[in-house]
Amino acid sequence: MSLEVKIHAAQTSILRALLFLPSASYTGLSKPTGLSSDHFNFHISRLLELGLVHKVSRGRYALTTQGKEYANRLDTDNNTIERQPKAAVIIGLTREYKGETQYLFQQRRKNPYYGFWGLPSGKIRWGESITETAARESFEETGLGADFTVASMYHEQVAEKESGDIIEDKLFFVVRGENPQGTLLTDFEGGHNQWLSLSTVRRKEKKYTTLQTEIELLSAEHWFFEQTVTYSNQDF
Repeated sequence: MSLEVKIHAAQTSILRALLFLPSASYTGLSKPTGLSSDHFNFHISRLLELGLVHKVSRGRYALTTQGKEYANRLDTDNNTIERQPKAAVIIGLTREYKGETQYLFQQRRKNPYYGFWGLPSGKIRWGESITETAARESFEETGLGADFTVASMYHEQVAEKESGDIIEDKLFFVVRGENPQGTLLTDFEGGHNQWLSLSTVRRKEKKYTTLQTEIELLSAEHWFFEQTVTYSNQDF
């Protein structure tokens, strides 16, 4: 079951109760909800169906392994799932061409940041290592393989210029990709790839505010970097 599934507030309440107990009785779980027997039966059955709760004995319930992981993400004061930063990789593929270092830059052709130039990136999937994500994303979006190593970690928060609200919160693993191999995928749904020098991409009208930071993090002395950047709602 995907941990991103949305569940009813009554079901969240049941999970919260079980978070603090090894197991609980039907009565012990139903009373705090204030639900009728029919309604409680529906919600506990739904949690059983989702694989978040299991019966440990007649009329007694406990969290499954999946249920423990899900319930552990609860904000126990508000009975809601805590919003957490996205985890992703930034991929720095490099090559030497006619005596200069080039990076594989990508122009994003989907929202948000439509038209912006930067390094390829992609979300980390459940169960993947960082370099596995980099290899998969690189192949899917650029057609290239490489020797991938983790260079640094970068925490970026994005604030909307007009309101000051945080609209994105991202944890990036910055990954070097050396000795690229394969046939470059120039265009794909969502982007355009091109080998360019850093000086050339700096002249692009639209580029990520963090572009220089990301390049520097590919060979940074300090392993971790954190900052908040600002975009207008028109650019985002």
